[in-house]
Amino acid sequence: MAYDPQPLETRGGELPAEIAPLVERLAEHNHDIWARQRLADGWTLGPQRDDARKKHPCLVPYAQLPESEKTYDRNAALETLKVIVMLGYSIQANRGS
Repeated sequence: MAYDPQPLETRGGELPAEIAPLVERLAEHNHDIWARQRLADGWTLGPQRDDARKKHPCLVPYAQLPESEKTYDRNAALETLKVIVMLGYSIQANRGS
């Protein structure tokens, strides 16, 4: 049986501009979660990905990632936020914090 991904349709879904800082923070968080798991699994920093030796060039702080990797993390965060809104939830900043 072939896998046929069926994500919810989010094209055309717009988020308010004030969500941009949240997208960036979630992207950084996603990277940190990924990196923490890799490190826990014994991976270390290396010049290129090497699964056999558990080396990966992206085991660096988010700010040091190449823009292409940041874009990947941002897109994942953005798509998640779009689905949350599309499913009827609202996102708003707690102005008290």
